[in-house]
Amino acid sequence: MLAALPLLVFVVGFYHLIVLVGVTGLGGIGSVALSIPLVSGATLELTMGDLLVLAGLVLLYVEIFKATRTSTASIVDHLLSMALFVICLVEVIVLPGFGTATFVILPLMTAIDVVAG
Repeated sequence: MLAALPLLVFVVGFYHLIVLVGVTGLGGIGSVALSIPLVSGATLELTMGDLLVLAGLVLLYVEIFKATRTSTASIVDHLLSMALFVICLVEVIVLPGFGTATFVILPLMTAIDVVAG
């Protein structure tokens, strides 16, 4: 049954932990989470939101491969992906902490997952 769980639920859940619960030690969505010095002398700074989008893209890649299966688990996965998309869409419209560019990208990823399924 765990194979039927859409992987993007983990990224969305982590966003919920940061915004709604306010997990201490993680900062906010806009806080710098990773700073990488480059050879050019510039510094690449990735925020928590950037890392969530990158993680979502990796998980979306895996979800596209999961969509090629033909089994009962894939039907359940598709239904759960659709439910996740609807929940994310409602959150963007209704909840103030979810009206960010980072979170708008996540429902877009869930929509791609639904269409690919």
